[in-house]
Amino acid sequence: MTAIITGKNLTKRYGDITAVDSVNFAIEQGELFGFLGPNGAGKTTIMKMIYCFVSVTSGQLRVKGMDVMNKPRGVKKILGVVPQEDNLDPDLTTYENLITYSRYYGISKKDAVARARELLEFFSLNVKNQSAVMELSGGMKRRLTLARGLINDPEILILDEPTTGLDPQARHLVWQKLRELKRKGITILLTTHYMDEATYLCDRLVMIDNGKFIAEGPPMELIRKLPGRMVIELQEIEGQVYESLKPLIENEVYEYFGDTIYIFTNDPKPILDSLAEMNLPRVIERYANLEDLFLKLTGRSLRE
Repeated sequence: MTAIITGKNLTKRYGDITAVDSVNFAIEQGELFGFLGPNGAGKTTIMKMIYCFVSVTSGQLRVKGMDVMNKPRGVKKILGVVPQEDNLDPDLTTYENLITYSRYYGISKKDAVARARELLEFFSLNVKNQSAVMELSGGMKRRLTLARGLINDPEILILDEPTTGLDPQARHLVWQKLRELKRKGITILLTTHYMDEATYLCDRLVMIDNGKFIAEGPPMELIRKLPGRMVIELQEIEGQVYESLKPLIENEVYEYFGDTIYIFTNDPKPILDSLAEMNLPRVIERYANLEDLFLKLTGRSLRE
């Protein structure tokens, strides 16, 4: 495979703040690649440098061989960008939003009309083509924003938290459409706070914290780096109960945060058997997931 986006010692500073700290990556053509991190970790800043919205402080960033600093117009021409916010024009209809946006790319009226109709059909919005934006549901607005990002038939699609605020049905519809786009050969970059979304969609991903990459690889490979494939959650655990539990779990790999103990193990039965007589309020057994790794690497404390 051929790398379509490469970053070498990529750095972005805002005064004394280093938002992205000398990171290296290569995104393959046709890949769905994810950036995960807490708020302020630097993932959106990387996206903005790729689509030439903010400048590179130092290092190198190339998109299809083009340096983003020297050839921003060439880079933007092959990109489709879907921002976090649905910044659609409320004064235009669904159809008019796509046609108007096509003018930024110099698309002929004939091609714009054909492309708009194709995208409205693809995102199941054709029955709403003459509806005002304010009449659309949240899921429809998000799908329209995705359609708008594809109006120029881009080689690379950049998605910044594309399903935030959507209900489960709308999220799954968007997931289905993204997988269809990937099968068509479009390279997709994704930021998300939903770990199930990253696991389901991404071929590879990086976790970023304080501007640095702290993990990289296919989602299932990363999950296998956890100390156990299963997690036992002991919830509603107060101080005295925790003290009584410590002798039973002191040889296990576990974390205690808030009122919950998280025990990582490959063989949960002996642990569950030893806890059976404790009459604990709430015990959950589940498979380890990407969120467990994310929290283990970045911490469980709230980020603003």
